[in-house]
Amino acid sequence: MRERAEPPRRLVRVARSDSAAAFELFAVCAPGLETLVAAELRALGALPGAVEPGGVAFSGAEQTMFRANLHSRIASRVMARVGRFRARALSELERRAKQLPWERYLAPGTAVQLRVTCRKSKLYHSGAVAERIATAIAARVDRIGGVAPVSARDAAADDNGDDDSGDNASGAPHSQLFVVRVLHDECSISADTSGTLLHRRGYRAATAKAPVRETLAAALLVAGGWDTSAPLLDPMCGAGTIAIEGALLARRIAPGIARTFACVHWPGASIRAWQALLEQAHSVVLPRARAPILASDRDAGAVEAAHANAARAGVADDIEFSRRALSAVTPPEVPGWLVTNPPYGKRIGDAPALRDLYATLGRVARRGWPGCTLVVLSADRVLERQLGLECAPLLRTRNGGIPVRVMKCG
Repeated sequence: MRERAEPPRRLVRVARSDSAAAFELFAVCAPGLETLVAAELRALGALPGAVEPGGVAFSGAEQTMFRANLHSRIASRVMARVGRFRARALSELERRAKQLPWERYLAPGTAVQLRVTCRKSKLYHSGAVAERIATAIAARVDRIGGVAPVSARDAAADDNGDDDSGDNASGAPHSQLFVVRVLHDECSISADTSGTLLHRRGYRAATAKAPVRETLAAALLVAGGWDTSAPLLDPMCGAGTIAIEGALLARRIAPGIARTFACVHWPGASIRAWQALLEQAHSVVLPRARAPILASDRDAGAVEAAHANAARAGVADDIEFSRRALSAVTPPEVPGWLVTNPPYGKRIGDAPALRDLYATLGRVARRGWPGCTLVVLSADRVLERQLGLECAPLLRTRNGGIPVRVMKCG
């Protein structure tokens, strides 16, 4: 009797180290910040491609991907293209997805998270698409740590800076987020290289009311043209984010120097290359900021939180914190930059009651600190006029779901 053949064994693929292989990358950012991110990428030696609403395309080897995550002060996350193909049926979707190199991004035991959106396509059910993608991943990678969906709406709000309550699920330990978009029957799949969103520097454990994200605080300083050799003042500092981001910028401290990223844990990732980049980042840090950085607030709890955050960031000695009302602020004698995020009358306070506050801010900038440059995050044109200064919009974006403008006044 002929012996029955054993079923074929499942092929286990081991990702090879190929740090020189190019990645097709996309730096995601809040709308309105794209040109700032493109400038960052150029400064890092990357050649940015198309600037699109919500981000900037670029490409590069593994070190470029590492460097973008480590040094970008303004991007929300960096995505890497896994694959792109046409599919009009679930069977075709699964077959083509099985051909993608999932093992390049997933070590055994890593949990998978899928954010799926479907528009204007034969494949319209995001749950069914997620199931087939999960099957394709399991066919190539052994022992994945489960698959979970991520709300597209919540994740998009995170990327756009519309929600300051925390990160989406992609920041969970040992998890890898993949973004799947089906548009006009074209399926594109990208892997999140960052993990926890990039604004999570690791220092802001203490918060104040209506905080500004770290990435937006950095954007205020960069867009406003702050010269790190000139004094910086935030007289309504809240949790201290603007002053802390200023100190990090002034001392050349990479924003991601105290954290890690998803791509560093990918199979075949060069830990040696990552460590070399970290050592290089540490080597260029300046011992102190070159000019005074001042942060004050009338709320004692806010000042305490700001000081604690600065200590965690390693820049407490670079910032002079004080509790005082805006009208009592004493700027330095040398002209510099006044950069702040005042209340808008949308979440905190009432807009009519804030007119005096904005008028006082204008007086501090105009009379209290002659020659200073005022950069303010504004959501109300009526309140802007209370400043009594000639102001020009630098960019438009969102902060906590509120449309805002970065205004430069002088």
